[in-house]
Amino acid sequence: MHDRRDFLKTFGVAGAAALAGNSPRLWAADKEEKPKATADTMILLWMAGGMSHTETFDPKKFTPFTPGVDAKSVLSTFPSIDTNVDGIKFSQGLEKTAKVMNRGALIRTFKAADLGAILHSRHQYHWHTGYIPPQTVAVPHMGAVIAKTLGPKNPDVPAFIDIAEPMRSAAETDVVKAFLTAGFLGTEHGPFLIPDPKKPAERVTPRIEAGRFANREKFYKALVAGSPIGEFGSNFHKDSLIASMEKAHRLMKSPSVKAFDLSQEPKEIYDIYNTGNFGLGCLLARRLTEVGARFIEVHYEYVPFGHWDTHDNGHKRLAQLKQSIDGPISQLVLDLERRGLLERTLIVLASEFSRDPLIEGKPDKPVRNQVVTPAKMTEEKHYGMHAHLTSAGSVLMFGGGIKKGMAYGKTADEHPATTIEKPVIMQDLHATIYRAMGISPKHAFEIEQRPFYVTEDGKGKPLTELYG
Repeated sequence: MHDRRDFLKTFGVAGAAALAGNSPRLWAADKEEKPKATADTMILLWMAGGMSHTETFDPKKFTPFTPGVDAKSVLSTFPSIDTNVDGIKFSQGLEKTAKVMNRGALIRTFKAADLGAILHSRHQYHWHTGYIPPQTVAVPHMGAVIAKTLGPKNPDVPAFIDIAEPMRSAAETDVVKAFLTAGFLGTEHGPFLIPDPKKPAERVTPRIEAGRFANREKFYKALVAGSPIGEFGSNFHKDSLIASMEKAHRLMKSPSVKAFDLSQEPKEIYDIYNTGNFGLGCLLARRLTEVGARFIEVHYEYVPFGHWDTHDNGHKRLAQLKQSIDGPISQLVLDLERRGLLERTLIVLASEFSRDPLIEGKPDKPVRNQVVTPAKMTEEKHYGMHAHLTSAGSVLMFGGGIKKGMAYGKTADEHPATTIEKPVIMQDLHATIYRAMGISPKHAFEIEQRPFYVTEDGKGKPLTELYG
């Protein structure tokens, strides 16, 4: 359940852009054909910060570090390894995920949009909403669209659950996380936040006696009434906010709440997932899938110049990052398969863009406070992928009707390893995801007396080759 701090922070991130709006209505789109769903649940594994494709799922020629090596000659700082699919190789350090590649498909050629400056905030917003900021309306997160359109699988479980995004306040991180709302769809379709996957049960367990808990509920409603939503918002937005609280109460009283108790997991399985917040987030995602969650996002938290934001020491950082994701990803796939859930669960692993050895491709020209990779790598801190690269990127998909054991698209084998065959743009990637969930790319809501499509202008085209 949201407490006062969560309410204020969520409202601060979402802004007041849509307060005066009425309930969005479905728009009767021309020639909208509802596809047959191949998935009931989606799990998004979000590698926030910029995951290098040549260091993970699309390796190139390995060049070991030697002082003075030409930066442009360094395409991969790890040797490639075989997967269990002929012709598909991963980067060293992803051995466990390589063993489940025959359950999924790899997109090698995701091309992020040209947004001018390559900024995490703009690209993460675009990835999660399908729209380039700024917009005239508060655009909903993909999870909110799915929650609104399909509704909950289990009425006791929030349809949209967000895991391992602590919502820490800082100038850049607040802007980056602006996508994490239901926008004009209303708060009840927004994310149920589980910021700390080490102790998710605390999020759904009242820590006070029943009488005081009831008083807190009354206080919450008073807080809503006195908030900007209460003062300026429409009845729709007020009702939606209260509905989100009531759904949280229903969860607390439901047997499904046991899914949040990770102590019930066998130790040998728990230990595989226990690589940090992302790993435990994957375990929680699996448990929530079992009890009927509709959309779950697990973050590898965005930290400026930390985690996947590898502006220096790229090789060393990637070795640590891969160690923390390899076991949980593969175990999530195997666990869902063993439970008979993988075929109807779409798992998508993605990042906002990829990386290249040179800062924005311009050596010796620092951008803000970024560490510069010189044209010649003279120190080990220079060894790795440090620049933002939007012309290629990897997206890994499992389950949910996706074809098994295939790779889509091709990137160049020379610097900077850009897309050369079958580029995948945002509209088409989103259309592919929505198709699995049974949602047309032309599906739209009426807002401000015009249609607002789930893919930009309704033009997304599913990648039909990816479906079995």
